[in-house]
Formats: sequence, C-alpha cells, structure tokens
Amino acid sequence: MPNQEMALNSRPKRGQLEMEFRSRHGGKRPGAGRKRVAPRPRVPHRKRLPLASRFPVHVTVRLVAGLPRLRGPGPARRLKEAFVRGCDKDVFRICQFSVQGNHVHLVCEARDSQALARGIQGWKICVARRLNDYWDRRGTLFDDRYHAVILTTPRQTRN
Repeated sequence: MPNQEMALNSRPKRGQLEMEFRSRHGGKRPGAGRKRVAPRPRVPHRKRLPLASRFPVHVTVRLVAGLPRLRGPGPARRLKEAFVRGCDKDVFRICQFSVQGNHVHLVCEARDSQALARGIQGWKICVARRLNDYWDRRGTLFDDRYHAVILTTPRQTRN
C-alpha cells in the first residue's frame, strides 16, 4: 500500500493545457467579413478628412429609392424653407445648392469638421420633416451618409 500511495502522490502536477486552433474560419484575411447587400454603392464608413475653415465643401445627399422626385413645385417650396433655415449660421453656411431628381448637391462653408457634420445633420432633419409632411409619410428620407469633397482649388470650386 505505501507504494501505491507514493505513486499517486509523485505524479507531476500539470497546469492548464493550451489549445491550438487550426480552423481556417475567421480571422483577418482578404475578403473576410460581412458583404455589402445594398443595391447601390454607399458612402464608406471611414473617418472623414479634417476640414479647414478656408475651404468650401461639396456635399451630396441622396434620397431613399422609391420616393417622388424633388423637382416639383411642392417639394421645391419645402426645400426652399429648409435652405433658408440652414443657410446662414455662425459656424455653418450653405452657399450654393442644386436640386436633382433624387439627390441634392450643396456647396457649404463650415468652421471645422464637427460644424459641417452638425450643420448637415440639422439641415437633413429639417428637410426630412418638411418633405415627409408634404408627402404624408413617415420614416427615413435620406438613403445614406452624406458624401463630402473638400474643394481645395479655385477651379474645383468653380466647376
């Protein structure tokens, strides 16, 4: 008996075992991740470039598919009201705009990136409330994030 007790007590103590995962699923690799299922290309969710107050910005916002066109007298009146409200603020200003069938182009000036984001956000809310009321609907009006291009040269701004 003493030999059996000695044999049981003399075993080396083992720590936690390491497990090796050899699966080929998951991890960072080319093409990994959830695929886009949007019918149209979207604005990527990357950090936007920093904005200096001396540069204007060309902003494009697009409407959700299936809505009526913006180029009618009723929507134009609602858009004009929203432009008047959002055009002249201390840190954000809409200088020029062009209303297309399903999107709007804006040339804006802002103090910095945050002022631009807040100004566009407020303008989009203002437009959405007015147009949803006019079309007697509820829900999202704009399809995606706004697309912004900083205009760094006079030629870009003129074009």
